Amino acid sequence: MALSLKKHEMPVQDPKTRAKNFEEVALGYDEETAVAEAERCLHCKVPQCRKGCPVSVDIPEFIEKIKARDFDGAIEKIKESNALPAVCGRVCPQENQCEKYCILAKKGEAVGIGRLERFAADTYMAKQKEVQPVEFAADACKVAVIGSGPSGLSCAGDLARKGYRVTVFEALHKAGGVLSYGIPEFRLPKEKVVRREIENIEKLGVRFELNSVAGRLFTVDELMEEEGFDAVFIGTGAGLPRFQGIPGESLNGVYSANEFLTRCNLMKAYRFPDYATPIKTGRNVAVIGGGNVAMDAARTALRLGAEHVYIVYRRSEAELPARQEEVGHAKEEGIDFRLLTNPVEILGDENGWVKGMKCIRMELGEPDDSGRRRPIPVAGSEFDLEVDTVIVSIGTGPNPIIAHTTPGLATTKRGNIEADEETCATSKPGVFAGGDIVTGAATVILAMGAGRKAAAAIDEYLKKKKKNG
Repeated sequence: MALSLKKHEMPVQDPKTRAKNFEEVALGYDEETAVAEAERCLHCKVPQCRKGCPVSVDIPEFIEKIKARDFDGAIEKIKESNALPAVCGRVCPQENQCEKYCILAKKGEAVGIGRLERFAADTYMAKQKEVQPVEFAADACKVAVIGSGPSGLSCAGDLARKGYRVTVFEALHKAGGVLSYGIPEFRLPKEKVVRREIENIEKLGVRFELNSVAGRLFTVDELMEEEGFDAVFIGTGAGLPRFQGIPGESLNGVYSANEFLTRCNLMKAYRFPDYATPIKTGRNVAVIGGGNVAMDAARTALRLGAEHVYIVYRRSEAELPARQEEVGHAKEEGIDFRLLTNPVEILGDENGWVKGMKCIRMELGEPDDSGRRRPIPVAGSEFDLEVDTVIVSIGTGPNPIIAHTTPGLATTKRGNIEADEETCATSKPGVFAGGDIVTGAATVILAMGAGRKAAAAIDEYLKKKKKNG
């Protein structure tokens, strides 16, 4: 039988149906489809796909096991490198990472590596197998992990498996970081996936301390000098929203995407009145930005009852930073893309509520420092967009609390913590950092890769420290 150059389609909910619910859009492969997709793998002698994976999953090996219907073996192989496979299989941009290097992609479509990873993880979780706890030595070193997002969870899981007593300190009332507050239920189910993945790490012996704001309840120095932690990993992400600085951003009805998604995902606004945390979504909503977070905010607003939702982005569709899959899903659901358009003012009524947004049309000039063509305003092209809610999704930065309360911790001009790219070591001995707090906002899998690097470096640091007395 000839090898198919197209990957097997991912079954999804009907667009008209899913636009009115928060159930997962992508339904996942069944067993026969997963095996058929695995059979597309060429099993190259020198597999290129592995070099595109930030956590170095042995991709050909786990795919071979799916092909042989050894699904337990497949997930065991993945978990050697990836602590959150059910998460990564859903939200990682495989098309720009592992699948980008697949040989099949040169003539057709890459093997659906992410879809197969999700299948293996979901199959494992459906069996509800017990995770075996780690037996810690009496003199095991203690490591504090600040932040329970992807980098913190990855670091904590690896360190526990290496025999360290790990405590994760999380500022919010639920663990998971951006996995819990930032990514909508319809892309990443919280109970079915995030909670289960965190429970598996907890069962290893990792302790979670919630409602614990580092820099307020305790400092990094206090953790090491008073609480007896031998090393600290900082993985607090980049949760500080950025705004454009245009008139009207302080009007009622203007949200950062961070606030909007946190109130919906973490505080369950979408389940009001079961949860007493409603969020006001108007009839006409404009989301400023073109990344995955912008798509998440727009699609969430639609599900909360908005009649018309716009994506307002200053470049063309070719420059949209969001995953093509998410853009496609948004279009199918009826999101209105206003490209080559930039807001210049948010308009308010006499009571201080949003009533519209003044925009200007853009055209693309020469490439800027990012390599993308620079958007240039078209003189005299201003127009008003009638909206009553505006969601700003143009990026985030690091929260400054830890940096401001940790003497000797070097940071960049943007406020990110400076850390070695390979070891994640900071300027402060025994303190390591990784993920978005170092790189700025990036992907889940890149943050996890940093967590794994940090865990390996902390292991080396503590062994050396122990040896030297």
